[in-house]
Amino acid sequence: MKTAVEELSPTRVKLTVEVPFEELRPSMDAAYKKVAQQVRVPGFRPGKVPARIIEQRFGRAVVLEETLNDAVPKLYGQAVDEVDVFPVSQPDIEVTKIDDGEQIEFTAEVDIRPNFELPDYQGLEVTVDSAEVSDEDVDAQLDALRQRFATLTGVERPAANGDFVVMDLRAEIDGQNIEEQQASEVSYEVGAGSVLQGLDAALEGMSAGEEKGFKTELVGGENAGEEADVIINVKSVKEKVLPELDDEFAQLASEFDTLDELKASISEQVRRNKVIDQVVQAREKALDAVLEQIDIPLPDSALKAEIDARKHNLDHQIAESGLSREAFFRLYQTTEEERFAEFETTSARAIKVGFVLDKVVKAEELGVSEQELTNFVVRRAMEMGVQPNELAQHLADNDQLTLAMVEIVRDKAKAVLGDAAKVVDADGNEVDLKAIYTELNGGEAPEEEPADEDDKPEA
Repeated sequence: MKTAVEELSPTRVKLTVEVPFEELRPSMDAAYKKVAQQVRVPGFRPGKVPARIIEQRFGRAVVLEETLNDAVPKLYGQAVDEVDVFPVSQPDIEVTKIDDGEQIEFTAEVDIRPNFELPDYQGLEVTVDSAEVSDEDVDAQLDALRQRFATLTGVERPAANGDFVVMDLRAEIDGQNIEEQQASEVSYEVGAGSVLQGLDAALEGMSAGEEKGFKTELVGGENAGEEADVIINVKSVKEKVLPELDDEFAQLASEFDTLDELKASISEQVRRNKVIDQVVQAREKALDAVLEQIDIPLPDSALKAEIDARKHNLDHQIAESGLSREAFFRLYQTTEEERFAEFETTSARAIKVGFVLDKVVKAEELGVSEQELTNFVVRRAMEMGVQPNELAQHLADNDQLTLAMVEIVRDKAKAVLGDAAKVVDADGNEVDLKAIYTELNGGEAPEEEPADEDDKPEA
């Protein structure tokens, strides 16, 4: 087999492949067997029709077509390997020449990962946040802990922002009660930002036993998007009472006997979280520094596929939420236009990130061990709340193990970039990543926790 490559653009090539007929022999033998199973010829059992009879009765063209259908995709794969291109789309294949018994020729146009040179990533200077723990850091964690152990106490006053109310709700359109838009004994924090516009404003100032109505647009159900009268009846008003910060609270909320011991533990945990963040930031910023130095043309098909995949996932999220599109975007304080514009940017970056990390993988000869794949599956299973063997089986059944390995090896490439960088914190102090690895994992780099999910391709 002989393959010639013609560059149509920096991101698209045309392969012209010439194949001697002898290399088609396995596919042709398989084609005769397949056709023999499909045809019915008097005097012969299915599958036992000789090749010459098939050609006499049905023509050799039938066999050639079946042969090429089987052989060309395999030959295309071999051609790609031979010329060392990295396809990122399905090929447009055309058989351009058939010399029966001599050779065939076909062309394949395909989008590819463009050629580019990695800049030197040794010693890139990046700045990360300081790992110093402030009193405010500890106070913020203590406040979050107090919120978890807060109690609700009934009050005889109008509801204010931050209070909790228990209420009944119903909706009416033109005086007709909507059965599916009713709820009883609903507990709600005033000011939490309900997708039901106007609810928070209506609740503020209401007391137990009062009823009030307001007009709003329904966000779910068969009447989503229609204006309705929503009537709320407040059953009770409760305020959140935070526990006092003392030794008794420390014993309630932790395994420690004193508040000082609890504060010391929180301070150490905050410090550990900050040094882990330094590792993540170092890797992300080193990657950013590499991306800033190179201009990579993007294949149109890959960019379109990535954007379409993100739009599809967004549609799925909206459907799962049970909200109308308008209510969904209002909940996340954005618009469909803004989200689509964001997809254009994040998709382009995700593809570039993949191209760069794949180059690092090749340059550093990185691979994935069986133990690393096992660790990945176990970690993901814990995040998803499923058994590791169930997830492993799902990945295998859906041909996703290769994607998992790509994610693992790209994370390792990102770690290589971070380790190669010269890292300082915001105060100008040098940050020793290897010392952090030793402290956290006995010398091994911590598992990658991507700072930005948008960098992960979805197509």
